[in-house]
Amino acid sequence: MPFAPSYPVMLRTRDGVRIDAAHTPPRRESDLAIVLAHGFTGSFRSRTTRRITHVLSESGGVVAFDFRGHGRSGGETTVGDLEIHDLDAAVRHARTIGYSRVVTVGFSMGGAVALRQAGILRGVDGVVAVSAPARWYYRGTRPMRQVHWAIEHPAGRLAARLGKRTRIARGAWDPLPLAPYEAAGRISPVPLLVVHGDADTFFPLDHPHQIHDAAKDPKELWIEPGYGHAETAATPALIRRIGRWAVMV
Repeated sequence: MPFAPSYPVMLRTRDGVRIDAAHTPPRRESDLAIVLAHGFTGSFRSRTTRRITHVLSESGGVVAFDFRGHGRSGGETTVGDLEIHDLDAAVRHARTIGYSRVVTVGFSMGGAVALRQAGILRGVDGVVAVSAPARWYYRGTRPMRQVHWAIEHPAGRLAARLGKRTRIARGAWDPLPLAPYEAAGRISPVPLLVVHGDADTFFPLDHPHQIHDAAKDPKELWIEPGYGHAETAATPALIRRIGRWAVMV
């Protein structure tokens, strides 16, 4: 089945970074926009993310984009810090083109950014954080040790640039950004949905529990049996459930 048609958009963040994006109209009339935020080294142009966009368009319009340092967007990725401005630009665009309700749905790094954008910059009507880390510098799993190697070492940054079209900023954060679980505590009264798989190889279950425990009502926690990590493991059935949750916000 072909994907729903989308229309290219070029956004500009408040700090001047050009963001490559696309708008997929809803398949039925809706005042809801779902802003889709991909994970580290991902892209809204990947087949996996396009499939998610197609399924979410059953519930509302979808604004998907590439974070700074990814794909055709400008700048370099700061792996969850300044990316709140990228997501905020997509949220503001959704409002500009006429959607009265905006729900952000972020995967992995995108989930951390969705929590932080809602907690710091606000302006959304609901937040879904899927496979998100609760805190920074987690190295307790092999995949996360590999991620840190890519971020911290010149050879890793080169591999990310050549293999994933991801340009990573050098140097440590200064100051340390607000952690995702801390941002979750600032989101209320906006509804929050935390989704995580019990087969996630990147972040164990203490991460979603820490996010959910820090958040105030209204909040929900879905621990999905057999679900792995982020976009690549998400089934159409799970994405439809997330879309239905967004409609009800």
